[in-house]
Amino acid sequence: MISFPKNIDYNIPYLKKNFVGFKEALAFKESQGKYTAVNTLGYLGKYQFGRTTLHRFKIYNTNAFLKNPELQEKAFLALCKVNKWILRKDIKRSVGKTINGVKITTSGILAAAHLSGAGNVKKYLRSNGTERFSDAYGATIKSYLKRFSGYDVSSIVGDKNATI
Repeated sequence: MISFPKNIDYNIPYLKKNFVGFKEALAFKESQGKYTAVNTLGYLGKYQFGRTTLHRFKIYNTNAFLKNPELQEKAFLALCKVNKWILRKDIKRSVGKTINGVKITTSGILAAAHLSGAGNVKKYLRSNGTERFSDAYGATIKSYLKRFSGYDVSSIVGDKNATI
């Protein structure tokens, strides 16, 4: 009989299904977690922000933004709060439903809003998945709803006036 030790710390990084796990998983998908990343379409930073989104938070100097991890984290949190507020009714109506084979969760909705904007997520959910969206690289609302489902993002409180 082989016995195994019960409490070995293998020092394997493991992200929990909480907000930190959510944001790090999304960041890895967007930029491999690199704060200085700029893609071929000009999206910026760890979370691949567009310039118009940055302008909403009064961020105009993209070079300074790329060099400021703290600002990028604050911008991501603020955007999550705004999107959660914009999508509050759709979250209430849609969470728990299955659309195009994907169980809808709040974290999936927030990730999809990060990809496509809250308005496109509303269209997708309200059309029961017939109004589709994909970005220039082929990522879809459906793929983000699935990939980022099941994270506990209850710590994010919707706030239409969220600032950095």
